[in-house]
Amino acid sequence: MIQIQRNASRALLAVLNGRSLTPVLEQIWLRAPGLLPSERAAIQDLAFGTCRWLGTLRALLVQLLRAPLTDAQVEALLLVALYQLQWTRAAPHAVVNFAVGTCAAMRKPAAAGLVNAVLRNFLRRREPLLQHARDTEPGRYSYPQWWIDQVRHDWPTDYATVLEAGNLHPPMTLRVNRRRANAQDMLRALAGAGIGAQCCEPAALLLEKPVPVRAVPGFEQGLVSVQDLAAQYAAPLLDLAAGQRVLDACAAPGGKAAHVLELCDVDLVALDQDARRLERVSDNLARLGLSAELRAADAGDLPAWWDGRPFDRVLLDAPCTGSGVVRRHPDAKWLRRPQDIAQLAAQQTRLLEALWQTLAPDGKLLYVTCSVFAAETQSPVARFLASHDEALRLSAAVPAGGQCLPDPRHDGFFYALLQKRGAAAD
Repeated sequence: MIQIQRNASRALLAVLNGRSLTPVLEQIWLRAPGLLPSERAAIQDLAFGTCRWLGTLRALLVQLLRAPLTDAQVEALLLVALYQLQWTRAAPHAVVNFAVGTCAAMRKPAAAGLVNAVLRNFLRRREPLLQHARDTEPGRYSYPQWWIDQVRHDWPTDYATVLEAGNLHPPMTLRVNRRRANAQDMLRALAGAGIGAQCCEPAALLLEKPVPVRAVPGFEQGLVSVQDLAAQYAAPLLDLAAGQRVLDACAAPGGKAAHVLELCDVDLVALDQDARRLERVSDNLARLGLSAELRAADAGDLPAWWDGRPFDRVLLDAPCTGSGVVRRHPDAKWLRRPQDIAQLAAQQTRLLEALWQTLAPDGKLLYVTCSVFAAETQSPVARFLASHDEALRLSAAVPAGGQCLPDPRHDGFFYALLQKRGAAAD
């Protein structure tokens, strides 16, 4: 437990210092190759869980300290231990004892008394402390205040539901590769493996609870992929037809590109500016028995990659804050800053303007973000339509306005399907 607490605290401290959690954990695995799979899972759970509830945990810790802590390592340890005491089934006395032991492992024996006192005080006064922590919005919802204010501004009647959904454990949904399997056969295979699931779309299977991907029957053979239900709306919305030339402009890690190829025989160009992430696209396509032309380039820099031949369909899954998938990346709540929204919105507009030039007359472009912030969803599309008379927004078979808000079944995604009116339509 000491090694688990210590590494989880290291991961949290790195996030508090501005680093993304996933690569931090990958570095921890490299430094400690002897960690058992169960230990890795425990460290990951503590790190993700503490990030998820960091706002509440900070509100608790403020009450438990007589003065602000100046030692960031000890603070991170206390936050992780408080998360264990409140949100896990770990025995309270073990959590406290191991936290005290972790102080010695961190070469901070002088902090042991403080850690012991704070954690035991929490156990004695848990309910009133929690009630008081929830008097503030960051303590109640566990988001920075600016994030809460932004969601409330954009979704005045739904903001609490959106925020609460962002703190749920994310669902695990499979996408059946229709070229190799069908939903009913996969349901039977899952049941045979003791995995409960339900069919929620023709090729989407929602698992009763997440399982390791390698435990999913047929995964290695390319029969299924893991993809959120709302993300699975993208490929069907493109209205694909055999022989079309299709661009996936921000393709990594390749889920939507693969879905496109599973649905239809098209000539697909999968583009991403990160060559290393493009390798994941290649790996995913190979596992599924699919192929595409892969190019590493900035989609907005047309001279760097475009040969001038127009595309019939363009999928622009634009970079964004990820506010709709924050439950999968809870560190994002604390890494993002208010100014990021405007900076990303400018990037989204740049990509939309550039890729529109690559679209054939009567072609369709699908603009996608995994965001719930209007500045990254409706606003860029509205500005684009106002400056392009030849652009027509089509209705899409997703919730009104194209916004899927996060809920227990799916993440938050936004879709806008645009058509470039040809000469005959002008």
